[in-house]
Amino acid sequence: MNKAAITEPAGFGRTIGIVALAGSALLAGCASDSALMGSGTDVTASYKAGMTRSGFLTDYARLQPTPWGQGIECWRAATLNAASYDKVLVSRIVVSLAPPTDASKEQTVDPSDLKTLTDYFHSALVKALKPQMQVVDQPGPGVVVMRIALTNLVPTTVSDSVAGTLIPYAFIAEAGSGVATGRPAGSTPYMGETGMEMQFRDGVSGAVLGECRDTQIGRKYAASTNDGAAGAAQTWASGYLSSFQAWSYAKDAFDKWALLVAKRFAELRGVDPK
Repeated sequence: MNKAAITEPAGFGRTIGIVALAGSALLAGCASDSALMGSGTDVTASYKAGMTRSGFLTDYARLQPTPWGQGIECWRAATLNAASYDKVLVSRIVVSLAPPTDASKEQTVDPSDLKTLTDYFHSALVKALKPQMQVVDQPGPGVVVMRIALTNLVPTTVSDSVAGTLIPYAFIAEAGSGVATGRPAGSTPYMGETGMEMQFRDGVSGAVLGECRDTQIGRKYAASTNDGAAGAAQTWASGYLSSFQAWSYAKDAFDKWALLVAKRFAELRGVDPK
């Protein structure tokens, strides 16, 4: 019987080998170590084709890829003096849902889920920024106001993730499906996805200081192949476990964005990110 050939992306064999070693470490007893699970920030990847133009930002044409943002596109005013801002106001986060891929199915989300997600992202930003800047609840002198829209929220289809896991050898096909279809390596068609559009304004004049956007998609089969077995185990375990919860990848993306934004703030202001 002839078997269909499976095309592997570049480096796929090396990834499989390292992940197998990482998996062995987990099965040997390391899975009980909570530190091994990592923060989850490596289990989503930027998805340029999924970036949104919701109308929340002023000019999408001037957004450009950044050397620091792992796929984030940004613009900032040439006159920006970041050192003059020592306080930050994280405004209430707004949300838009992705339209259904099937026109006959309406996209519905429990409102409590949306509140949980926006509260989580707000808290992640506050936690990341607070060590270097005072977090305030009113605009004013020295305050940079962050306005955020979560765009095209898509939950992970957990039933599909479970079904794929139960199919013998599904791992091989799934792990390579992202690259084959233009999505990030390690993602699958049923992974969660979330976009963000972020705007920074002066707390007195309201002038736009900068704008950014990104879309992150979950990677069920993700491995930090450059970090050895322990790093691969962290990313693999976090990514795999996130694939069985509807909104885990969104939270993983929020953690990543919060850390990146805080680090960039520190760089522009010339302070220790702590």
